[in-house]
Amino acid sequence: MPAPDGEPMRKATLWVKICGATTPEAVAGALDAGADALGFVFAPSVRRLEPAQAARLAAPARGRLRCVAVMQHPDPDQVAAVLAEFRPDVLQADAGDFASLDLPASLERLPVLRAAVDPALPLPLRALFEGPVSGAGVIPDWQGAAALRARGLELVLAGGLTETNIDAAIRAVRPFGVDVSSGVEVAPGIKSAEKIARFVAAARVACRES
Repeated sequence: MPAPDGEPMRKATLWVKICGATTPEAVAGALDAGADALGFVFAPSVRRLEPAQAARLAAPARGRLRCVAVMQHPDPDQVAAVLAEFRPDVLQADAGDFASLDLPASLERLPVLRAAVDPALPLPLRALFEGPVSGAGVIPDWQGAAALRARGLELVLAGGLTETNIDAAIRAVRPFGVDVSSGVEVAPGIKSAEKIARFVAAARVACRES
């Protein structure tokens, strides 16, 4: 239901996803910080895992946060392997990827948008908005993201987020959620539990104060 001023209602607590977990410390850090979701990458990246690796890492998080399979332009065989071995709660892929995939109805989808969408085209209920290259730490078009959010999209903002710019990002976009990867790393692919904790805390404060 829209707010009285015509702006879509935004939930009081921000949905926070830590993406690109590769170590037990990253998983523990996300759990301890109170994140809502944890992403495991199956696309070309320094953070890429095999499905069996991801399943072992995700074990402590099952039932405590959403385990997200992050893919890009996957073929059906890749998806089948990830579903069978990793058993994700959510599949994240570019919006155009889903049309060619036969997925179980119980699997949540998180389509990725990388630019503003033609106002004449329908939007999904929820989508992740980021720059042209995933995991590169590049800040996307916040103005375009805000325009999509204003159309009622539950927008998860990603790309170049850190504990130092999360307040500005939330004030500019007013997203449903945020997604961080390189912004909580000490080296490519290696997450810091301390950085995760600081980011999540900063995001929660920014959401309450925006």
